[in-house]
Amino acid sequence: MTQSNYNHPDPFRAPQFYASVPSKRLIAWIIDTAITLLLTVLVIPFTAFAGLFFFPLLALVIGFGYRCVTIGASSATWGMRVMAIELRDARGERFDCPQAVMHTLGYSLSMAFVLVQIASIIMMLGTARGQSLTDLALGSVMINRR
Repeated sequence: MTQSNYNHPDPFRAPQFYASVPSKRLIAWIIDTAITLLLTVLVIPFTAFAGLFFFPLLALVIGFGYRCVTIGASSATWGMRVMAIELRDARGERFDCPQAVMHTLGYSLSMAFVLVQIASIIMMLGTARGQSLTDLALGSVMINRR
């Protein structure tokens, strides 16, 4: 699919959809990271505290699940909802569960590699639609809620 085949708001004719989205994404990411850490800490006693020995892996699994469930349910994590932004697929529709899994997988892979994450951040700041590498690969966008 080429960029012109996407059913997204035009960033030049309807800039209000993309206004401040990169900074809102950052704040949403901070909120979601805090929620993930809180959930991970809350789960530790249920692992008989063995989760302390593999805390980073536990946080990764909980974060992956959190993102998949929240994005699959409402096309936005709780942090994104607080910041009034949401993901839209290539058709301009809200994400479903498989799309949420794919977006979360792309996000997780980009977070695993520093240079890929830096490139993704540069793209969010430098492209008209503020898309990350994962967004470009899936044809998705992050927009202000309507």
